[in-house]
Amino acid sequence: MDTLKQPNLTRDAALLPDTGEPGFGVYVHWPFCAAKCPYCDFNSHVRHQPVDQERFTAAFLKEMATVRQLSGSKTVTSVFLGGGTPSLMKPSTVSAILDGIAKHWHLPDGIEITMEANPSSVEAERFRGYRAAGVNRVSLGVQALNDCDLKFLGRLHDVADALKAIKLARDIFPRMSFDLIYARPNQTVDEWERELKEAISYAVDHLSLYQLTIEEGTPFYGLHKAGKLVAPDGDQSALLYEATQEITAREGLPAYEVSNHARPGAESRHNLTYWRYGDYAGIGPGAHGRLSRGSMKIATATERQPESWLDLVERDGHGIIDQEQLGYEEQADELLLMGLRLREGVDLARWQQLSGRDPDPKREEFLLEHGFIERIGNSRLRCTPSGMLILDSVVADLAC
Repeated sequence: MDTLKQPNLTRDAALLPDTGEPGFGVYVHWPFCAAKCPYCDFNSHVRHQPVDQERFTAAFLKEMATVRQLSGSKTVTSVFLGGGTPSLMKPSTVSAILDGIAKHWHLPDGIEITMEANPSSVEAERFRGYRAAGVNRVSLGVQALNDCDLKFLGRLHDVADALKAIKLARDIFPRMSFDLIYARPNQTVDEWERELKEAISYAVDHLSLYQLTIEEGTPFYGLHKAGKLVAPDGDQSALLYEATQEITAREGLPAYEVSNHARPGAESRHNLTYWRYGDYAGIGPGAHGRLSRGSMKIATATERQPESWLDLVERDGHGIIDQEQLGYEEQADELLLMGLRLREGVDLARWQQLSGRDPDPKREEFLLEHGFIERIGNSRLRCTPSGMLILDSVVADLAC
């Protein structure tokens, strides 16, 4: 275990309030997991030999230098260490990564620095090491609060591990969130309501609540195709979603995004950067970025396979394999796609500036009449709760 250092006071300030601006985030992808979950199609990889963390750290820092040349000088408003399972990193690795971000961009006191963690990889000493390195928010992949479903989901932890991790996170970090997956096979509304109320009782200020989706290429997809895994139908999924919205709103954690719920002021600043269509640097295997250059925006994507990414970075200074300049219409579509996920909706003036047009009046009127969208004054447009259920269709209609 790493020797713990004293907290870096420049990263130990009270969290800054949300300004409502899109901001600039830095996302760092740690691609390794202890096991691959059967529902997961994320860029995560299992390695049965120890990962050379020092070598990967050096590569992260090298890629940061290249991305800094693309982004120009920026003030960072959030950092997110995602994966994979970032809580498999040594605290010294996390500290070096955060020091690198501070070297290449301006990293103010009090910004949100989030790390994803799995309950099976949680240790109190390691958590304190992450806190000392500067992490001030942890997001736990709990996924279920009963052992039977945790086993079905392929998780390595049980409920006792999850509750221990939640308590540790609450004691050590200023802010904490955890994920749950619902709409599991044979799950009833009553069962989900009990589980959700239990989750809220653990004094959380943020929950990410995702419906189980069957993604192509995963073990669950094969089971589903063979008829051995039956997910809830559309009507049952809608009932589960509606119960989720009702309970979280009543308990003071209303949805601020389709799948994310928070007490006022506890929203994820980093994810708001995505949904508000801000800029973000993507560092590490399989990471994506959006970087503004004048009036244009560059989309970046890196090599997904960790060792191939490592070789590219050591040879070329980065693992970027795709770099695309997005035109105004593409930016307008992405702004709409991301912004309509939010309860605060889309800034219409910004969308009109990018698209060069107003929303089609006939399409907008149809969606308004059917209660799928609503105007917020003259400046913003958002989906209603009914519209969130058919979000993709609403976006497609307005983007035409």
